[in-house]
Amino acid sequence: MMDSIEKAHRRIVPYIRRTECRLAVTLSEALGGEVYLKLENLQHSGSFKLRGVINKILSLSEDESHKLLVTASTGNHGAAFAHALEFFSLEGKLFMPRIATETKIENIRSTGIPFELVGKDCVEAEASAAAFARDHGHVWISPYNDPRVVEGQGTIGVELLQQLGTVDAVLAPVGGGGLISGVAGYLKAADSSIEVIGCQPVNSCVMYESIEAGEILDIESVPTISDGTAGGIEDGAITFELCRRYVDDFILLEEGEIIDAMRWLHQQEGLTVEGAAALGLAAVLKNVHRFAGRRIALILSGGRVDEKALAFVLGSNGRPGNGERT
Repeated sequence: MMDSIEKAHRRIVPYIRRTECRLAVTLSEALGGEVYLKLENLQHSGSFKLRGVINKILSLSEDESHKLLVTASTGNHGAAFAHALEFFSLEGKLFMPRIATETKIENIRSTGIPFELVGKDCVEAEASAAAFARDHGHVWISPYNDPRVVEGQGTIGVELLQQLGTVDAVLAPVGGGGLISGVAGYLKAADSSIEVIGCQPVNSCVMYESIEAGEILDIESVPTISDGTAGGIEDGAITFELCRRYVDDFILLEEGEIIDAMRWLHQQEGLTVEGAAALGLAAVLKNVHRFAGRRIALILSGGRVDEKALAFVLGSNGRPGNGERT
């Protein structure tokens, strides 16, 4: 896996931003260690998702690249997909679940990419999109359940070691598991002593619950400010086994803890991030003694937060909202 991720990195370097890995000075001093922020919120298209999309597209055969590309997403993956289609002058279609908010729909509409609303959640939308691609001879690009996508996300691990040399622990948000599977797979191959920790909201922790149960569970999520990690995992997802093999631990976060972390990043670091991107910091603030004196990296996965959500976060007292997110 290490070799394939390094090849992916060389492949996508011309098309992505090598994001900064910034020392969070105030937090580092408070913990008596070093806390670094990997700023994927400043990646082209607004999140780490571009890495996986680009690697998948560049891995297509010439015949496949001339077909319609199909994917499913409510947010960052869709934005990355649209960015890549425009850059490479390709044709594509996006499927979104019917629960997608009007803000997300308008964001996708603004890209000009054709889209269709289908299914009650992201798992159903993904299944419909994959079936549409299969039945019509198009090319399916999974948001996370694809080796090339996982390898693309894993290139963050390559950059972390290039930028930091060594690190004690890396914390990353987990939804479908594509990001942490790639990063953990690479880091564990490079140095098995690096602790890799997955972070999920209590309101939607399907990967954690599935690993605890030893099988992929079909359980309902409730609204969370970390909507970038919300939702289920499709049956047979390769990321489930990768997470079981490489992820050392999970930390679950309450809504108020995530909101506090978003606000901290905005006020202390001048960074506007979405809920998923703040999960790592929320985990550290919740477990100060565990991370004191250590050299750690937090992956800030994306920065696509709308004005209403940001206003709520900055004006909130840290208590979770009533589900009326963005």
